[in-house]
Amino acid sequence: MVAVIQKPTLGQRLMGLVDGFDGPLAFAVFMLACVGLLIMYSSGYDHGSRFVDHARNMVLAGVILFVVAQVPPQKLMTWAVPMYAVGVSLLIAVALFGLTKKGARRWLNIGVVIQPSEILKIAMPLMLAAWFQKREGRLRPLDFAMAMLILGVPVGLIMKQPDLGTALLVLSAGLSVIFFAGLKWRWILPPVVLALAGIVTLVIMEPTLCQADVDWHVLHEYQRQRICTLLDPARDPLGKGFHIIQGMIAIGSGGFWGKGFMQGTQTHLEFIPERTTDFIFAAFGEEFGFVGGLVLIFGFFFLVYRGLVIAAQAPTMFSRLLAASVSMIFFTYAFVNMGMVSGILPVVGVPLPFVSYGGTAMVTLGFALGILMAIAKSKQLVQS
Repeated sequence: MVAVIQKPTLGQRLMGLVDGFDGPLAFAVFMLACVGLLIMYSSGYDHGSRFVDHARNMVLAGVILFVVAQVPPQKLMTWAVPMYAVGVSLLIAVALFGLTKKGARRWLNIGVVIQPSEILKIAMPLMLAAWFQKREGRLRPLDFAMAMLILGVPVGLIMKQPDLGTALLVLSAGLSVIFFAGLKWRWILPPVVLALAGIVTLVIMEPTLCQADVDWHVLHEYQRQRICTLLDPARDPLGKGFHIIQGMIAIGSGGFWGKGFMQGTQTHLEFIPERTTDFIFAAFGEEFGFVGGLVLIFGFFFLVYRGLVIAAQAPTMFSRLLAASVSMIFFTYAFVNMGMVSGILPVVGVPLPFVSYGGTAMVTLGFALGILMAIAKSKQLVQS
């Protein structure tokens, strides 16, 4: 008897590449991307080629997602040390001879201008997840201390640039890995209580601490001004407080249902600064109102929830920690952006995932989603 072996068709091969992708996660990302395109058209149709460029960045992020999703988690773990080492080396190079723009040294010219701190948004959770994977079953307090050192070096270098927004994202990504690795609550509660006490003290002492002649030492002057402006935006309504005030006016003027698509007066009369980037949530809130804001928040909530489900079902400790950390990156992006636009957090320059304009951030998010898809695929392979 002659056995007949049929070659798979091109369609079957392509389907094999997406086989194992997490459907609910893909649907959540697709819906958020549609919302991003919708509000980008409204807020940026008269802003040069901003809408077309945003769509192009989404396509690029989709390609990166698809490529990274084909890489097994075991292979991703081998990238951890090289990516971390390259990222930290480039941060040191930035500190020594980086490019300075608007008082911040964040960029490096290596033939093309790059921002090395973006690498650490992915390299940090990779590195720490690999660190804890190698110590699975025999974790000691010293291992957590070493993890904090691994995290502290790049965060300190990024703060030095200064770049508070990126430092916050890298710090949150690293701390989430350390937390999910099993950090005991008795080590978590003291710094949390200390931070809450500091916030309460800051609010109470704001009239004294925010005087012009007071130096906080631990923060740059522009960072001090951002915090003081958050506590009292009316102290400089046409200057440093303008962003926060206009963002809150736009969101409040949207009411319950919003003014309607492309009907936002605060947006189109250009009262909202950075309406296609950091403050695009204000434009969204004005046009789609409280209901639209809730729908968008639910979309991000479901994205994070689905990522944590993938983490819980992952077959290895490395995969679990990495997926959980990547999921919390999306939470931090969304929470910080919406918080600063709504006036509950300082303005730190963090984009809203899939909604704000930005090529570098979109590439980073595509890479992060590719990691989640790769881990979801690995779960399917283990089960089969």
